[in-house]
Amino acid sequence: MTDVTLDVSTAAAPPLPTVFQRYQESIDFALRDRLSDSTSSLYSMLRYAMGWSDASGSPVSAPQGKALRPTLCLLTCEAVCGEYKQALAPAVALELIHNFSLIHDDIQDRDEYRRHRPTVWKVWGEPKALTAGNVMRIVADTTMEGPRGDSVSVEDIVTVIKVLTEASLEMIEGQYLDVAFEGRSDIGMKSYLDMISRKTGALIRTPMHVGSIMGTDDQAIIQSFRECGRSLGYVFQIRDDVLGIWSEENTTGKPVGADIRRKKNSLPIVHAMSQADRAQKHALEHVYEKETVEDADVETVLDIMDSLGTEVFANSMAADHCERGLEWLQGVEIHADARAEIEELSTFLLIRRH
Repeated sequence: MTDVTLDVSTAAAPPLPTVFQRYQESIDFALRDRLSDSTSSLYSMLRYAMGWSDASGSPVSAPQGKALRPTLCLLTCEAVCGEYKQALAPAVALELIHNFSLIHDDIQDRDEYRRHRPTVWKVWGEPKALTAGNVMRIVADTTMEGPRGDSVSVEDIVTVIKVLTEASLEMIEGQYLDVAFEGRSDIGMKSYLDMISRKTGALIRTPMHVGSIMGTDDQAIIQSFRECGRSLGYVFQIRDDVLGIWSEENTTGKPVGADIRRKKNSLPIVHAMSQADRAQKHALEHVYEKETVEDADVETVLDIMDSLGTEVFANSMAADHCERGLEWLQGVEIHADARAEIEELSTFLLIRRH
């Protein structure tokens, strides 16, 4: 098993695992095919959101996402049956669902930039951006109507569609909770973990779940990959929360303390609130009650977190979930190369810098 006891705060920024490159061409081709309607300006907005074109519709080479979710799906399917292409349809659907959520999240969070470009709502306005996000989600649904491999039954397709729909609902419920929690100082660890298991965890768990469904009928194997994905969902969001407080602006594009300025109830603030003494808690509550968080307020919160060991706690929790996720696969018979790639990808999620 990979070593997940490393010091996450000092670990070198990891390179993107090579498994992402293996599937990149297939994922990109299938995604472009799904969004290839050249007659509709609405689809131009979707291609802009994917990083393929500029606001006028002209092709560009803009920063794009890592395609984590489809990669997890294809890697899982290949690990259990030796062939990844029969899981390509749900993998593409997952990436479209993810990007639908980003378009809507940017509106709710008032984010004006994503991947160093103006967000969809900033370019076209909120009404059109909402419509574009809705269309992206519907296109994801129709993706599952495509061809399937001979070993994939109609029953499997129906099951996968159900799992994808339930994951979308969980994600939206989690996003609602995240927005509802902003500015509050009474959010406990249980509520926080429930929120991230929905908002982020659903679309990290589901790729491994549906990837295994497309590759095997063995329910024990399917459960093991689903639970591994559940743990990796926690790893992903906790790492995001750490980067939201202590990130380097040149790698994430966000200043140190970005989530403090937004008064988000991420893991670091939940931990700090739960461990603070009376004076520290009063100071934290004072910051979260303010209309505008100033630089001095950010420094106050960072100093309190430093004194409480909050970053160490968060990194340790993420490492525990990473180890737990890999433990779910210990009894599953998969090729040694596939196991090594899953371990490499899991460690990447644990120590990534963006």
